[in-house]
Amino acid sequence: MPATTDLPQVYLLDAMGLIFRAHYAFGNKPIFTSSGFNSTALYVLTNTLLDLIDKRKPTHLAMVYDTEAPTQRHEEYEDYKGQREEMPEDLAAALPHVRRLVEAFRIPTLELDGYEADDLVGTLAKRYAAEGATVYMVTQDKDFGQLVQEGIYIYKPSRMGDGVDILDAEAVTKKWDIARPEQVIDVLGLMGDASDNIPGVPGVGQKTAAKLLKEYDSVEGILDNLDKLKGKLKERMEENQDLARLSKKLATIDVAVPIDTKLEELVRQEMDAEAMQALCVEFEFNAIGRRLFGEGFKAGRGQGAVKKKVPAGEFDFGETEETASEPVAVVEADLKTIENTKHTYTAVTDAAGRKKLLTALNKAKSFCFDLETTSLDPKTCEIVGLAFALKKNEAFFVTFPEDQKEAAAILEEFRPVLEDAKKEKVGHNLKFDVSVLRWHGVIVVGPLFDTMLAHALVEPDQRHHMDYLAESLLGYTPVSITSLIGEKKSEQLSMREVPLEQLSDYAAEDADVTLQLRAKLEPLLKERGAEHVFYQIECPLLPVLVEMEYAGVKVDAGVLAEFSKQLEKEIARLEAAIYDIAGTEFNLNSPKQLGEILFDKLQISIAGTKPKKTKTGQYSTNEQTLTALAPHAEIVQHILDYREVSKLKSTYVDALPSVILEKSGRIHTTYHQVITATGRLNSTDPNLQNIPIRTELGREIRKAFVTPDSKHELLSADYSQIELRVIAALSGDEGMLEAFRAGTDIHATTAAKVYGVGLEEVTGEMRRKAKMVNFGIIYGISAFGLAQRLGIPRQEAGQIIDAYLQQYPKVANYMNETIEAAQKQGYVETVTGRRRYLRDINSRNQSVRSGAERTAINTPIQGSSADMIKIAMIDIAAAFEKEGLQSRMILQVHDELVFEVLKPEKEAVMAIVEEKMKNALPDLSVPIEVEMGAGTNWLQAH
Repeated sequence: MPATTDLPQVYLLDAMGLIFRAHYAFGNKPIFTSSGFNSTALYVLTNTLLDLIDKRKPTHLAMVYDTEAPTQRHEEYEDYKGQREEMPEDLAAALPHVRRLVEAFRIPTLELDGYEADDLVGTLAKRYAAEGATVYMVTQDKDFGQLVQEGIYIYKPSRMGDGVDILDAEAVTKKWDIARPEQVIDVLGLMGDASDNIPGVPGVGQKTAAKLLKEYDSVEGILDNLDKLKGKLKERMEENQDLARLSKKLATIDVAVPIDTKLEELVRQEMDAEAMQALCVEFEFNAIGRRLFGEGFKAGRGQGAVKKKVPAGEFDFGETEETASEPVAVVEADLKTIENTKHTYTAVTDAAGRKKLLTALNKAKSFCFDLETTSLDPKTCEIVGLAFALKKNEAFFVTFPEDQKEAAAILEEFRPVLEDAKKEKVGHNLKFDVSVLRWHGVIVVGPLFDTMLAHALVEPDQRHHMDYLAESLLGYTPVSITSLIGEKKSEQLSMREVPLEQLSDYAAEDADVTLQLRAKLEPLLKERGAEHVFYQIECPLLPVLVEMEYAGVKVDAGVLAEFSKQLEKEIARLEAAIYDIAGTEFNLNSPKQLGEILFDKLQISIAGTKPKKTKTGQYSTNEQTLTALAPHAEIVQHILDYREVSKLKSTYVDALPSVILEKSGRIHTTYHQVITATGRLNSTDPNLQNIPIRTELGREIRKAFVTPDSKHELLSADYSQIELRVIAALSGDEGMLEAFRAGTDIHATTAAKVYGVGLEEVTGEMRRKAKMVNFGIIYGISAFGLAQRLGIPRQEAGQIIDAYLQQYPKVANYMNETIEAAQKQGYVETVTGRRRYLRDINSRNQSVRSGAERTAINTPIQGSSADMIKIAMIDIAAAFEKEGLQSRMILQVHDELVFEVLKPEKEAVMAIVEEKMKNALPDLSVPIEVEMGAGTNWLQAH
């Protein structure tokens, strides 16, 4: 790789490749502005360009675009790129702004009708390299490998933090297993290129192409020596000679494009500070704005912004002598801040002040409160202060001393208002504050209004943190926490070290802003039909979760230690078995080495399929790939077992003892209500919902979850096949409903219907396949997906799905009707009215639309199931309190609830749990079954 020199360093950017890459960078978690504009492509591309300019210091830059005009390739092959779908609407809407962004960077743009960007890049790269420049082609496109030579390199930008990759001739030839980079064209001519719809020779893959080129050098050389080939390969090459020649021609980048752009026209210019700041404001790029314009930058909604002149040199964009004396016009956001908003924030530091505040709180029907603490762990943090807001732009911050006895005395003064069941409490991420108070002995009761939960129902797919909501809904930027305690975690202050005036303003502002957010969100809940879910499910569930987190679950570290030794022996056994079959030892945790052993040395494959490769050129050894191969090779099953056992040991068995809280001897997980748009709860710190249950070893971990003493038992209550029952109820399919009413095994029943046999003739293998379809249908499984999961041919998988839909016709009707309704109204709903908005349901891009359709089908099923167990939890907690029971609900894991039951209360608890779980959604026209068991540990109970 060349060192940086005084020679021109030219970067030619493949515009559309980079734009598409940027648009999909965050997968199914795109970035939206407060107005709902998908700004992902703009955000990622901006960071890519900034990183390129900052780190590589290019002397010359150009953004090279394709045009709409057809090229010679289209004339020679009508189907060239013909498989490409319409661009996603979100991306199409972003393209004009991408042009604005490139203009703000002052990067020249190049395009020419009749030629692709590849051709322009190839022509200019060859020309500039001949003139002595070092040229980097900024792209992810593999076709560019054919252009690499001394002075011309591929520059692959970082993706998801994987680092920049720069490919020279040696890297290209190694990647493709060829003698020289130009042979990339021949490889593509032989194997084809699905992304451009270049056909290639049927049945010839990269490995075969490389082998042929080693012997015959080029496509033409191979065709001149067809008599030397053998078997099927000879037949394929003889039958497809014209296709091979055409494919090579289509894959060849034209390096003689009539474009006369001189190198000096691409000299890197200063950024247009005014235009760039305007874009950061418009698209709410706070982080980028601060990176470029300093900590004082405030993004906004781009409306009503004002211009002002600031002294040149304030922004370091390498001003020249000619421009250094000129003032730069910049655009300021229209957002208000604490500095320009009239407010009254009061620090309450003495008994008289607290008394006055308490008088106001006692008169109020509703108030907002917010805690400041020494850490974000409710179990161990200390309270630094307590903020209250009763009306807009007015708030109070009660300071708590470091002495914990004095702090407890102050908290005691506020206990009555916090525990007053008649007063509504408002907060943002209220569960944290309620949890902290619970660990300090105060149980917050009364109606709750959590602005985070409200926004999660109003806009399920957007961000929900308070600063974002303040800017998007109130046009206000709150004081940032980092301005108080510092940016770097290692150097951050404790909240106790922040000066009182700053801390008081920060805390009071949080309470004030949250109170104002409540006023904005309350009507939106009504407008979006979310009031029932918010007031009857999410907010009442909040204190239930707090109590479960506080209760925790007893875990026996000794049991885990013994199990760890057992797993260590099992890992050693599996390693030995794998090495024995492989005939050599290798790094089992290296995908590269594993791929080479499985696919090069052992030649493992499923008939008619080639091993998949990742974008880095390595063989894919992910779980999906190995699961499909496992029935065909013993070593693959051993590898899957090795991975499972290793994960069990590291993630659970060895890790769980470290999170046992010393003062309680228990593990206290944290539940989250807003992580999934379907409404399912999530568990973290630690995640107890991912403890495996399907394998014998996974189940063993549950032995360590035990009762605290001999007076208690653990009770497990699990919904039986709840999602299938919900789909039966929603679709009204008589066949499915009848199976549930008769109490027969739904998977065996499905197998009997699909395979046309009697129930008694269903084999275990038939049931396994039917079970996969039963659950897969909910998630819109395709024939390809089912084939992979079951390790069967795609044709057989397609036949199974077709038979399923014929046997359960109303399930098919439900799916179609749900999609049609979603296309008309733009959302789907659960039984309780929880909505999921589907912005892509009418997309012209088939793959994007298909994803939205799968979401439309799945959300009412999964979401209704999630709401059902939430309602059950609320009702069970209320019944326990009403009956004065000491037994406690301690865990929620998917469709299962776990209770720590006082033995004399066991019958009463079981009756309450069964009744409340079965009747959580009483209008479902399907029997609900709850499986229950009890024991001294979780495994016994389950």
